[in-house]
Amino acid sequence: MTHSASQRLSSPILFAILEISTAIALHIGNGAASGNKFRMTLGLPVGAVINCADNSGAKNLNIIAVSRVKGRLSRLPAAGVGDLVVATVRKGKPELRKKVTPAVIVRQRKAWRRKDGVFIYFEDNAGVIVNPKGEMKGSAITGPVGKECADLWPRIASNSGTVA
Repeated sequence: MTHSASQRLSSPILFAILEISTAIALHIGNGAASGNKFRMTLGLPVGAVINCADNSGAKNLNIIAVSRVKGRLSRLPAAGVGDLVVATVRKGKPELRKKVTPAVIVRQRKAWRRKDGVFIYFEDNAGVIVNPKGEMKGSAITGPVGKECADLWPRIASNSGTVA
């Protein structure tokens, strides 16, 4: 590794990711996410750009890390409905753009199988911006929210219009 590459790794974004990840790990037991999540097909790898489904002012989110995912060599970490990710705002209000923020996935286009045997998928990939305690930055969610997400995140379920 060259000297310039090591300088790039110690950028403020990397420190922000680590800060948010540790803050999320500290607060996750305080009622932010409740219950267990069943295994599902993960349709959103790191680098995916998703819609922002809340009214916080962000339009597009770029996934840069997935919380609580262990790694395998050469495999990109991926997220599914109900997963907590670290994202940056691609389009939206100038005060939100280029900031590292936690988000929760509420919809994905990749089909997954539920325990009752039905396969379900949504029209788009979408997430909502949350704080480390699990409270939404916005106050409303456009479109449906997956049942897996609503079961894990009660604050998101209360702000959603429909749960599918």
